[in-house]
Amino acid sequence: MTERLSIEGVQTALSCPRKYEFAHVDGLEPDADGHDAATHVDLLGRSICAALWRGESDTDGVLEVATDRLASLWADHDERYHSLAQREHERTVLEATLRAYAEEFPSHAAGYQRLAADVDSDLLGPDLRLSRSVSVENADESADETSVHVDATVDYVFREGPSLVAVKFVPTLSSLGLLRYRSEWSGDVETQFRDHFDSDSDTFEPGLVGALFETSVVLAGLRDTRDRLGLEGRCRYVQLPLADRSQTAVNWIRGTAEMGLEACDLTDRYVDEISYAMSHEHRNETVDSQLAGVVGRLIRGEYAPGDRWTQIADAVCPRCDYAVCCPEYVADEVRFDG
Repeated sequence: MTERLSIEGVQTALSCPRKYEFAHVDGLEPDADGHDAATHVDLLGRSICAALWRGESDTDGVLEVATDRLASLWADHDERYHSLAQREHERTVLEATLRAYAEEFPSHAAGYQRLAADVDSDLLGPDLRLSRSVSVENADESADETSVHVDATVDYVFREGPSLVAVKFVPTLSSLGLLRYRSEWSGDVETQFRDHFDSDSDTFEPGLVGALFETSVVLAGLRDTRDRLGLEGRCRYVQLPLADRSQTAVNWIRGTAEMGLEACDLTDRYVDEISYAMSHEHRNETVDSQLAGVVGRLIRGEYAPGDRWTQIADAVCPRCDYAVCCPEYVADEVRFDG
């Protein structure tokens, strides 16, 4: 038997398994929160992918096509703003982001066009799916193991030197936590990852763990794609933030904006030197085994927060749209101290 999970669902379960149940099993929709950075990332991603699809490979060509596509998408964009001036400002920031992408990452477009010329396959998104197969034990130990496909999406794949690189546009890198400031798995990253699963530790880092899980899925899916297409080279995974307003400089008098972009290559943060030495591939058995454990619990319907409830209540519940219908939260709120 084969089932499918999204990496977004797995990441939700890392922050709170009960939240996963409400969102991904029961299908309850959270309240819309007005201006959504993810919506802006979607507009920008579709605009950039349109330029790559048109065959543009230089800064000017990518910027021209992407800006035209953004104008078309923006005309139909019905996000509510308090004034026309705010709407124009938001569009100015989006156009500045496209300009920064075209100027700072010209190798992406050129690398995508080289790859597209070499293979008879569409490696362009948005929402290009890459998957990893995970075998998990069933609740009934006498039954066969369940094969679960964990799906992740990226925006495009390009060739950079000998490497095949998958790129995903994200709003910001804030959810990565320590991964933003460390360059390798050994040391602090490994310690935080292991401590997150240690019931005797207070460490609670669902963002860091979820990013490493996502890297595992993307790299496995990218290796499968590479082998299927008869390509060679190492596989890498890069996240590129497109809605980090801390990197935006606005001139309110002139009505202009400048955006800085900095990509984060998660590959070396994920790869374990021991696993790499054995397979010569970017792998990490510690991360992969914990991913299988989390997926197994979800497939078996184990949604109780368990011994992580204290950390979840402090870090997740205050901003959770599902708190009002969560049995653990409600029980915690109405308990008698006596």
